[in-house]
Amino acid sequence: MAVIQLAGIERVFHLGDSEVHALTHLDVSIEAGEYVAIMGPSGSGKSTLLNLLGLLDRPNTGTYHLEGRDVTTLSADEQAAVRSKRIGFIFQSFHLVPRLTAAENIALPMMLAGIAAGERAKRVTQALKDFGLDTRAEHRPDQLSGGQRQRVAIARATVMQPAVLLADEPTGNLDRATGDEVIRLLEELNQRGMTLIIVTHDQKIGSRAHRQLMMEDGALKSDTRSSPAAGKA
Repeated sequence: MAVIQLAGIERVFHLGDSEVHALTHLDVSIEAGEYVAIMGPSGSGKSTLLNLLGLLDRPNTGTYHLEGRDVTTLSADEQAAVRSKRIGFIFQSFHLVPRLTAAENIALPMMLAGIAAGERAKRVTQALKDFGLDTRAEHRPDQLSGGQRQRVAIARATVMQPAVLLADEPTGNLDRATGDEVIRLLEELNQRGMTLIIVTHDQKIGSRAHRQLMMEDGALKSDTRSSPAAGKA
């Protein structure tokens, strides 16, 4: 079943008197449980595509179906509700709340969604355990290493059990060893059935995905698939 279906997507930005076609005639289908890398040079449209997939932006034309629902017709509030429950985000710069502890950062999406305190505490405890953060629960972001901060960010992004996990250059601020650890964590989530979509400039990281969408000048230049074994070679 397609968890994401894009048809005829166009995104145009107006800069003064000129038009920039950030996305052009885009048709993409992503199945539930896929592991996809969106790649391409700067200005190719990959960040615009990620923003559309995450309901942070709207196309000028075309439709976006998420889990069979046309989300392009939803109001801003309705899109926000879908985003909070069905889409997880991981960013290069972590985007943790500085004054909150690791546990509080992880709990934040559940608080905003109105989940009861008892259920929140249960899920946070499990997430801290799953991501090896048991001893860092009460630490604020400035007391954590880069790898620990990204693990908190991944725990926060997945605590609502979303249908899709979007990662924007998730290793960009990490050294190679820590970045490899973060990618392995994301791949474990994918192996458990979560749809994983990574935007990356890093060819090595992109090659690990089972499918590569190569963007160029706002269009899909190529759509290639590799076996899981080949991706990890």
